[in-house]
Amino acid sequence: MSGMRLRFAPSPTGHLHLGGARTAIFNWLYARHHGGNFILRIEDTDRTRSAKEYTKTIIESLEWLGLNWDEGPYFQSERLSLYQKETRRLLDIGLAYRCVCTPEDLERMRRQAMASGLKPKYDGRCREAEWPASRQPSVIRFRASQTGQTKVRDIIRGEIVFQNAELDDLIIMKTDGHPTYNFAVVVDDADL
Repeated sequence: MSGMRLRFAPSPTGHLHLGGARTAIFNWLYARHHGGNFILRIEDTDRTRSAKEYTKTIIESLEWLGLNWDEGPYFQSERLSLYQKETRRLLDIGLAYRCVCTPEDLERMRRQAMASGLKPKYDGRCREAEWPASRQPSVIRFRASQTGQTKVRDIIRGEIVFQNAELDDLIIMKTDGHPTYNFAVVVDDADL
């Protein structure tokens, strides 16, 4: 096998739909064509909507389509220690921080920003705060750069440029110790 690794990572919040099946088929064919690995990862971080019955029907549907995977299925719900380890690492090196803002605080920030003609994003008030060891309930946010640009080279669209001042300090870990979708997928893609 080559070093190429492709994944299909459905969320078990419903049955496999046509778009998901198309993505799985494309990735499976691409991996097979290039002698790579096809990985199945079940992205079940949405604890409210994810259901074992949907996981079962997704797997059965992939099998019915004749799509066999080389690795997995990996379940994000079984990888919590990895996400927590990466969160601690980001906290230790200063790329993440605790935020104790309430939903009401966040709504107030959103309204104020929009009234001022700004993008409705988190204002960063907890970025430099020192929190007591009591560990009051908090989320963990990624500390995004506030200056400069982020450039991404996209195979279809070419170079895409984002002004860092417009980016938000996204939540990566919820108060219950579970990762957000956007954090878990990045950790998994890097790990797998």
